[in-house]
Amino acid sequence: MGLLLITACTPKDRQNIQIPIESGIAECHSFQHVMGETCIPTAPKRIITLSAPTLNNALLLGVKPLGSTYFADDHKLLISNGIEYLGLSQPNLEKISLLKPDLILGWENIDKSVYPLLSKIAPTVLGKWEGPLDWSKHFDFVAQVLGKEKEAKEAWKNYYKKIETLKIALGIDTDSLKKNGYQGQKISFIHTYFGNRGVESHVKNSFVGSILDTVGLQRPTAQNINAPYGIISISEEELEKADGDVLFVSILRNNAKEAFARIQKRPLWKRLNAVQKNHVYLVDPTAWYGASLTAANAVLDDLYKYLLNTP
Repeated sequence: MGLLLITACTPKDRQNIQIPIESGIAECHSFQHVMGETCIPTAPKRIITLSAPTLNNALLLGVKPLGSTYFADDHKLLISNGIEYLGLSQPNLEKISLLKPDLILGWENIDKSVYPLLSKIAPTVLGKWEGPLDWSKHFDFVAQVLGKEKEAKEAWKNYYKKIETLKIALGIDTDSLKKNGYQGQKISFIHTYFGNRGVESHVKNSFVGSILDTVGLQRPTAQNINAPYGIISISEEELEKADGDVLFVSILRNNAKEAFARIQKRPLWKRLNAVQKNHVYLVDPTAWYGASLTAANAVLDDLYKYLLNTP
């Protein structure tokens, strides 16, 4: 989870000051965040983001950072947007300094000892994180910092419109509190990772779990729970917990492909209902782990793509 939620923080004593920017002096205003109060540029132009969710939220709001940390092996998103890669986990301070940012923005899951160093480079603000369900709050936080509240309101409007359209297409009752749950079918989501540790599932109080719940889709009994960090482990001896009418699978890191190939050879895997019905779908981990509004929209796109083609 730490790889997903990398960010940074800021000092308290930067009120009513002038911040030098590459084109001169810019006004700033006081902003309260988890590390205190920081004077941030009113119109920041050279922004660094310190997590994949923060990056994706900024891009959706029409702001392209100079650089960002990122949690996946594949950096196509950064490369395609001309964004400097600043590390998988903790940010590369030397690279950040060379980019001369006027604002550093992120989420609070970062080594707090790095915060004073980041603050010396540029004003740094950090959004609060209390669990996986905070992903929607982080989008609003990024919008507030960047002065993009109007764009955020429109983005949320489009997101919930897409959800309602999907619910209608899936035959889920939208006119009462009772949810038909895609004709009672169970939607499972697991991911594999390297080593011999089996698989994990993101349950109800996870990023993906919150989306499936909002749509009105049901989960298998073993996944229809809340758990610390929204994740449960499933050993290879209890793969029945991964079963459902439809099974979505993501492979977070490249070196987890071998683990998934090994699991597919196990007799228990071949007995799964979703496997026997050929309703197993590989999905992009950068979306299903994404914890951003961009990622949430991508998950909805996958639900459209696969569920509407599933009897």
